[in-house]
Amino acid sequence: MVESVFERLEPLLPRVRKPVQYVGGERNAGTKPWESVPVHWALCYPDAYEVGLPNQGLMILYEVLNERPDALAERTYAVWPDLAELMREHGVPQFTVDGHRPVGAFDVLGVSFATELGYTNLLSILDLAGIPLRSADRDTSHPLVLAGGHAAFNPEPIADFVDIVALGDGEEVVGDITDAVKEATASGLTRRQTLERLAAVPGVYVPGLYEVSYGADGAIVAVTPTSDAAPARVHKRTTSDLDDWPYPKKPLVPMAETVHERMSVEIFRGCTRGCRFCQAGMITRPVRERSPQGVGEMVEEGLKNSGYHEVGLLSLSSADHSGIGEIATSLADRYEGTGTGLSLPSTRVDAFNVTLAEELTRSGRRSGLTFAPEGGSERLRKVINKMVSEEELIRTVATAYEHGWRQVKLYFMCGLPTETDEDVLQIASMAHEVIRAGRQAAGRGDIRTTVSIGAFVPKPHTPFQWAGQTPPDVVDQRLRKLREAINSDRSLGRNIGLRYHDGQPSLVEGLLSRGDRRIGRVIERAWRDGQQFDGWSEHFSFERWMDAAAAELDGVDVDWFTTRERDDREILPWDHLDSGLDRGWLWDDWQDALAAEEQDDCRWTPCFDCGVCPTMGTEIQIGPSPVAQSGRPSLPITPVEHRTSTPVHNPALAADRR
Repeated sequence: MVESVFERLEPLLPRVRKPVQYVGGERNAGTKPWESVPVHWALCYPDAYEVGLPNQGLMILYEVLNERPDALAERTYAVWPDLAELMREHGVPQFTVDGHRPVGAFDVLGVSFATELGYTNLLSILDLAGIPLRSADRDTSHPLVLAGGHAAFNPEPIADFVDIVALGDGEEVVGDITDAVKEATASGLTRRQTLERLAAVPGVYVPGLYEVSYGADGAIVAVTPTSDAAPARVHKRTTSDLDDWPYPKKPLVPMAETVHERMSVEIFRGCTRGCRFCQAGMITRPVRERSPQGVGEMVEEGLKNSGYHEVGLLSLSSADHSGIGEIATSLADRYEGTGTGLSLPSTRVDAFNVTLAEELTRSGRRSGLTFAPEGGSERLRKVINKMVSEEELIRTVATAYEHGWRQVKLYFMCGLPTETDEDVLQIASMAHEVIRAGRQAAGRGDIRTTVSIGAFVPKPHTPFQWAGQTPPDVVDQRLRKLREAINSDRSLGRNIGLRYHDGQPSLVEGLLSRGDRRIGRVIERAWRDGQQFDGWSEHFSFERWMDAAAAELDGVDVDWFTTRERDDREILPWDHLDSGLDRGWLWDDWQDALAAEEQDDCRWTPCFDCGVCPTMGTEIQIGPSPVAQSGRPSLPITPVEHRTSTPVHNPALAADRR
């Protein structure tokens, strides 16, 4: 029997900020009797409750696991430093918000990393839970610590702290892990034997079963399995039919204010636009659409069970769904007059049109619109393969203003490969033109646009994984010049808001995203020196991170991991983890980027042979495309001969070349 710690926690809550986030009891949450199941999961989002609760991935796994008769899942989030201090003082361990059970009592602690900036919070959670920080120091009395999410596609910086990593989609793999843990427990296996059994589960990577060696130049020489149970290369898991997984059916409704206050339905997964900076678009290939009927059923069920009045139709580019017109019209018909709003949180400039705008606003509610040109100049947009012209952007935004929107957000990045000052300054010219065109289209002057700038971070499994990251001082200098350029025309500039983050947090994110196992020492040193909640400006300390790196890195430095450009012969820390993308194809696309050559969307053109589709083993139906409608037969997904990528001097990779 595992007892709740709430009696010890409750007296501390009046002494902390936002105590409601720790009490649980949200609509659609629940608990099971501990003794009724053999496998117990604590699902963790390593950030504050207000950020973690709306996370769609965690919500899906919460339902999937709790529907199993042999498992239960509860949730835990990073606690703010004020409560963490009191918990240490009074001996209260890290707890779940559902049953307030100690996290250390669970069989699996599953941590979903949307960003690498959650790594220090992971260490805080482990420490508060009484779980040894390092996997090597744990035994069968401790939970298996699992990492998942987009950042887990390069888990090497946290390899010493996690036991297993789930690559790719989680709906099916969590069931396989549950089965393996249940069998291992029933058989009385040692922790090592359990990890070896888990290594046989497709999509599961066990870092402790691999050894990494380095050369005199600091680069990786080899990643070698140390157990026959560990495959030379671990392939991601892919859920092929989203209609088979209509989750969440009962969305969690928060007790406290959160970053998103809406019900969301993922209408498709994956993206083939080929934006070279976008890790999410690369690692979630191929495109898998939820049927319009499936979307409608999920919206109906979710609204009934949550009470929300806004529905977000989620994907990486929602207007690209082949049935988006049918989806928008059917939902607008069904919910017209009910006060239920529809929104596309992610909208491509070249996919937005008048009809879609009218359907989204038929309820009378207008959610915000965000368009993401990403690059300021036409040349730079070719480099990043964001195929949208300034004329298209102006025309699209003017359409939005004409149909009643008064506020439009434009998202760009600074520090992209080959970027110059002039590329960034063209953002100001574009914003000015947006206001001019918008005033004319709307027939009024009170329209606004917000220009939001993020500093670019090269990510693994993208064509830009070889790129050097732009130093923070260069990013900050360009952003200062951009602000001056926007304000140079007062009549237009007063209608333009500019939001951006400085370059220092992005450099740390770059260190963590492309680092290897040596970065684990840096993470631990920074955490022991007080670093946590790196995604929050009031807690982030660039100096603390740089001091930790200087103390722990031997023979290499921060620039070696961040601003240095790699060549095609270098073994990258994640090369033994297969996202489905052929390494040679990524390199060729990187060369195309340097030449400012665009690549078409492969949903509507012949296959570019990126390597993803054959891993599915079955034909993927994505609905009628403009090309399919024109008479070209659909292409079945079958094994193909891949281009040979540049040889890598890694025995673990050489054993599994395509």
